[in-house]
Amino acid sequence: MKILVLGATGATGRLIVSKAAANGHTVVALVRSKAKAADIAGAELVEGDARDPAALTRAIAGCDAVISSLGTAISPFREVTLLSTATRALVGVMVEQNIRRLVCITGLGAGDSRGHGGFFFDRLFLPLMLRKVYEDKNRQEDVIRASKLDWIIVRPTVLNDKPARGDIKALTDLSGVHGGAIARADVAAFVVQQLTTDTWLHKAPLITW
Repeated sequence: MKILVLGATGATGRLIVSKAAANGHTVVALVRSKAKAADIAGAELVEGDARDPAALTRAIAGCDAVISSLGTAISPFREVTLLSTATRALVGVMVEQNIRRLVCITGLGAGDSRGHGGFFFDRLFLPLMLRKVYEDKNRQEDVIRASKLDWIIVRPTVLNDKPARGDIKALTDLSGVHGGAIARADVAAFVVQQLTTDTWLHKAPLITW
């Protein structure tokens, strides 16, 4: 399968590229700067802005699926629009090119997972530091849900750089969930797996240890 990865220069995105390549997929990464992404192994680099339909069209040519691991910096006061703007452009290009499979990472606290992050995350960190980011994650999820794509939204708990465990929980019933953590490597493996399975089609599983 040939796939396009957005957000490939991020810590999780780099692991997604390497995992997808190791699984035999051909990987294209849309990056802002080829020079800054030169150390990404296993992907063809296409330079451009993920919000630009023309750049997305160039990058997605011949692809069968898309993984989005786009992220954005903490922004307590300034409005955040990158995630929803890029996703809206991506969905439009995917529809035009008849590419149906989209796997997108958002996060614990988006959509109906809000209120399941534990006291510190729910009462302090999200409202004080991440409110603008999560407002845009919610818009991003809304764009995806409104599309006719074969989408899967993946919501990891708090990310860390520990070794993968391989044994993770994927949940849509969040009763009793109050926070959690997961390795980026486990997230990458789960996301790549969703390219070829319909287990979570049109669902938004929260993944955690």
